[in-house]
Amino acid sequence: MTNSRLNPKVDEYLNKSKKWKEEYEKLRTIVLDCELTEEFKWMHPCYTLENKNIVLIHGFKEYCAILFIKGSLLKDANGILIQQTENVQAGRQIRFTNVQEIVEMEATLKAYIYEAIEVEKSGLEVDFKKNEEYTIPEEFQNKLDEIPALKTAFEALTPGRQRAYIFHFTQPKQSKTRVSRVEKYMQQILNGKGLND
Repeated sequence: MTNSRLNPKVDEYLNKSKKWKEEYEKLRTIVLDCELTEEFKWMHPCYTLENKNIVLIHGFKEYCAILFIKGSLLKDANGILIQQTENVQAGRQIRFTNVQEIVEMEATLKAYIYEAIEVEKSGLEVDFKKNEEYTIPEEFQNKLDEIPALKTAFEALTPGRQRAYIFHFTQPKQSKTRVSRVEKYMQQILNGKGLND
């Protein structure tokens, strides 16, 4: 298919893809039918409207997916959008494990893509939570108060890293588990590293 709307970098990406080549090509055709501009960003095929990112195609070991950049604003009438991790605030995925699933869902996918385009045109923005809205668990707050160096190191981390720690420390139901998590990661915070660094 020769088409001036095809981006050569995406062609190259698809030609190199071993695992999801057929799936990517089908997704690409569907997205391009929706009149979006094909670009290549963050090492992935990305589709834009007037330079605003709408969807991205990406693959993982277990599945490939179409990622709606502002997916949290979609109505998700079919209940098929997936939030990758609880820390992801805006993006939502629809996942596939074979090309047949994509073929069967083509009409639904297009409906979602058109909705995402409308969301973008309407100027809706995702209301990102600020870190202040996350409550620091008492067990961690006590340590921050006790050890000024820990507080300084924690405040120097990026907001995303701070959030990841706060999530991690608040998850356990029991206080003693929260305490042991905090103790386990104190040195890592002091070293200026994030939870997964």
